[in-house]
Amino acid sequence: MEIIQDQYFEGERPLYVRHGLRLERVSFGPGESALKEGSNFEATDCVFNGKYPFWECKGISVRDSVFREGARAGLWYSEGCKMVNCLVEAPKMFRRIKDVYLENVKFPNALETLWDCKNVELNDVEVEKGDYLFMHSSDIKVDHLRLRGNYSFQYAKNVVIRNSDLETKDAFWEAENVTVYDSRINGEYLGWYAKNLRLVNCKIGGTQPLCYCDNLVLENCVFEEDADLAFEYSDVEASILGPITSVKNPRTGRIMADSYGDIVLDGNIKAPGDCEIGTWSEPDINLGQEPDIVEF
Repeated sequence: MEIIQDQYFEGERPLYVRHGLRLERVSFGPGESALKEGSNFEATDCVFNGKYPFWECKGISVRDSVFREGARAGLWYSEGCKMVNCLVEAPKMFRRIKDVYLENVKFPNALETLWDCKNVELNDVEVEKGDYLFMHSSDIKVDHLRLRGNYSFQYAKNVVIRNSDLETKDAFWEAENVTVYDSRINGEYLGWYAKNLRLVNCKIGGTQPLCYCDNLVLENCVFEEDADLAFEYSDVEASILGPITSVKNPRTGRIMADSYGDIVLDGNIKAPGDCEIGTWSEPDINLGQEPDIVEF
């Protein structure tokens, strides 16, 4: 492997179609496509400040490095990327990438990042301004994600999220096969039109959550006070710990909670309109057992 140390490059395609490079303390200034169409890169303590540094590349490993705002759209149309202990200030960072692993990476401006990606794993990642994160991506594993940004995971498929804190309006719209464990999700219109969305031990906030869903499952979840008008037109099986401010026209299934501020069942309910809505008959009931249903 060729080693390049303590150098500065700028302009268009300074290391175009190169293979087997180890970059140590290398800086890339203004320009475009610094490493385009190359393969087998190891970059450590590097700074990237030009557009499109890794396009159509294979085998990218970046550690302890910084992508400045000028390095926008940094990794597109590539395969095999590992990024550890990095700061990514550039928006639109990943698109049409296969096999991505990110650990201890901070994104202060993650607008339109991780689009159309497949086989993605995130561990200890922080995202700010992350609007449209993970649009149309699939096969995603997330652990300890802190997200601030709207419209996340829209149209995503095959997603598992654990131990995360998501502040995100319109999350999981039309997503499919998503499971979230031990996390907080806060934002308006959560999960609308989702299929096979499962939330386990989660805290849920924001108005009108979980409407128009098919095969929606909630296990041991908590609703914040502003999570009102929930479950409209949804097929839902839900066990809720504590109260729900309001439920509106669930389509079918069963909902159990400690109490309800309001239950709206009106002429707009959709067939079959047979959802059972009840309260736990005992305060210490085992949620693995069948509870008694209290009809309203």
